[in-house]
Amino acid sequence: MAKEPIDRPATDAEHSPAGDPAEYTAVDRRWRLWAMAVVIVALLAAGLLGLVLIPAGQRDTSHLSMKHAMRRAAGLEPGSPAVPQPLARAKSLPVSQVSWDPAIMRILAGGNTQRGAQLAAQTCSTCHGDKGLSQTNIPSLAGQSPYAIYKQLHDYRTNARSHPDMSPVAKKLQPADLAAVAAYFAEASKEYTAIGGRDLLGEENIERLAHEGDSHRRIPACLSCHLNGVGGPIETPVIIGQSREYLQHQLDSYAAGTRKNDVYGRMRDIARKLTPEERAELARYFQGTL
Repeated sequence: MAKEPIDRPATDAEHSPAGDPAEYTAVDRRWRLWAMAVVIVALLAAGLLGLVLIPAGQRDTSHLSMKHAMRRAAGLEPGSPAVPQPLARAKSLPVSQVSWDPAIMRILAGGNTQRGAQLAAQTCSTCHGDKGLSQTNIPSLAGQSPYAIYKQLHDYRTNARSHPDMSPVAKKLQPADLAAVAAYFAEASKEYTAIGGRDLLGEENIERLAHEGDSHRRIPACLSCHLNGVGGPIETPVIIGQSREYLQHQLDSYAAGTRKNDVYGRMRDIARKLTPEERAELARYFQGTL
């Protein structure tokens, strides 16, 4: 005969969530559904705003179709839907391909060599002077470091810098020949004061740009680099004593972006921050007085 169940008080364990699984499971499922719904609505709202509404408002100013604006907003196409993106068809080239390998460094440190003197007489002296001291608007090489001369010659050879006369000359020579020419001019010009040794006279603001720069515009002092031995990059040329016309043309070319063989774009950035008047006055200032 089966025994009747005995009535007894419920224990705490029987009133716990584990003790009443059906009720607590129903409550938990309801909150999970609400949380999931909130997340889904937030994601849909963000997608609608970022991929549809904002591109729709920007496409007219950027001259894009709605399809392209949405694809750019989604990261499927390059460019921003807020700004017109012109197509660049120019061939991408490094600003400078010059390398300072040990063989080249040995030649540059070798000084006046017979090979360098021979090549200089054949290809350079007519325009740059017998020992690099030009009497025209063509830049003087006297007083430059061999590294500065070699870097520019190498850039002409590789099209990082272009000139109708210099580019064909540089392309006819091998890097070792270019280094020999650079070493010759750097050594042969030591007897001249040449560039780098003239007195400078200018307006106060121009002298300040040359010696101190302009911290508000993030323009460094010109003479913090453009003197031999001041600690700038080894290929930085000396500019004191070059012709005013040559210096201004180079500054204007950097500002316009037509000359771009400056590593990291240093000179282009600086030249763009200078006003046209400042570029002209700096060129006159660094021409100096004899």
